[in-house]
Amino acid sequence: MSTATAKTDIEDVALAAPDQERLSALLVGQDRPPRPSALSASLAFGWRAMLKIKHVPEQLFDVTAFPIMLVLMYTYLFGGALAGSTEEYIQFLLPGIMVMSVVMITMYTGVAVNTDIAKGVFDRFRTLPIWRPAPMVGYLLGDVLRYLLASAVMLSIGMLIGFRPEGGALGVLAGVALLIVFSFAFSWIWTMFGLLLRSEKSVMGVSMMVIFPLTFLSNVFVDPKTMPGWLQAFVNNSPVTHLATGVRELMAGNWPAADIAWSLGWAGVLLVVFGVVTMRLYNRK
Repeated sequence: MSTATAKTDIEDVALAAPDQERLSALLVGQDRPPRPSALSASLAFGWRAMLKIKHVPEQLFDVTAFPIMLVLMYTYLFGGALAGSTEEYIQFLLPGIMVMSVVMITMYTGVAVNTDIAKGVFDRFRTLPIWRPAPMVGYLLGDVLRYLLASAVMLSIGMLIGFRPEGGALGVLAGVALLIVFSFAFSWIWTMFGLLLRSEKSVMGVSMMVIFPLTFLSNVFVDPKTMPGWLQAFVNNSPVTHLATGVRELMAGNWPAADIAWSLGWAGVLLVVFGVVTMRLYNRK
């Protein structure tokens, strides 16, 4: 019986040998598939971020319900006291509250990065023959769609309660484009913290400590002229103030060249500084 089994094994090996040779010849004889470009790799990881939302749709709460709550709450809470009516106040408030909301949403990029690191997902990404920053850029590209959704939701609610942008569709699109460019660059701060800190709770805590003073100490809700002089000096030079003014003026049909330049300049500085630090941490993590 053992002899028959040995014979069968030898025959199986003999029959399998030609197949193995053909497979080896096929693998060796064919060229390797081309390495994916930086753009295609980044888009693939961006699509991965979108698929995560598809499987966990509750992640859209912060770009749908949260912005609606902010617009309605601040309009009807402060409108009568600060501007005499909600209709007048919404013209000033909506561009600013949209800036505030989208800038606050950027912190979830760092939380998502930190979660994937804790699960060991990034260890697999780094073994792939792809452009090294692609996973990070993909996260941010996926979040750009979230920023667009939040902006669309807030504009829709604003239009329903009386917001009328004098700049028309072109002014609105220009304002949203400026906001998205700045938010993309601002998100790199949180990718750095996502790599640097050990838990998602730590990332959330640090993000709140940075974002809340930066957004509330600005011209999002009121004109800084009523503030003390020392506070005006900070508010008038805040990147969020320049961004809110740029978006507000573009939607009003004006061309605030100085505020646009400041916003794009801040975006460039943030992208260069925190993008470089993020990739150094990513390569050494």
